[in-house]
Amino acid sequence: MVKHNNVIPNGHFKKGWQNYVKTWFNQPARKQRRRVARQKKAVKIFPRPTAGPLRPIVQCQTLKYNMKSRAGRGFTLEELKAAGIPKKLAPTIGISVDHRRKNKSLEGLQANVQRLKTYKAKLVIFPRRARKVKAGDSTPEELANATQVQGEYMPITRGEKRSIEVVKVTNEMKEFKAYGKLRLERMNKKHQGARQKRAAEAEKEEKK
Repeated sequence: MVKHNNVIPNGHFKKGWQNYVKTWFNQPARKQRRRVARQKKAVKIFPRPTAGPLRPIVQCQTLKYNMKSRAGRGFTLEELKAAGIPKKLAPTIGISVDHRRKNKSLEGLQANVQRLKTYKAKLVIFPRRARKVKAGDSTPEELANATQVQGEYMPITRGEKRSIEVVKVTNEMKEFKAYGKLRLERMNKKHQGARQKRAAEAEKEEKK
């Protein structure tokens, strides 16, 4: 409701209503035009996949969506190294690279490395020149059987729901001080370098 002693809004906006109506009679034609454009693009980029480069599996941000997986911007340098793919070669064979992303989960790293290895096993590399075959190019038999992948390649599927295991709370669990343990480990990480340096100096003095 409005505040103060004002007129209650009761506007009937009927004058010239046809001027504000938006129609979409071009929708079927646009649909056809997009379809034809996709077909032309597929012919133009043959035999490359139509969906673009391979993307990694990443977790969504924020507390609301972080249980869901989606396609990321690109694979990390660590993931490429573990899969045995040079970072400069990756973009040339249809693999997106993001040098800024960091791996904070071992499960995520392993999943993306496996994704890269699966892609690499299925990959067919055509030579730039038909008569000049270089190392790494596919065999003539593989080239003859190669087909263009239409639509999304290696789509990201949601995994099975994890079952919750009920555990009886023990006295040891109750006595465990999680906050104190975190502070201790944080302190150990902070002083790790100085302690190693001190230990190395002490060992050097003992040898003298």
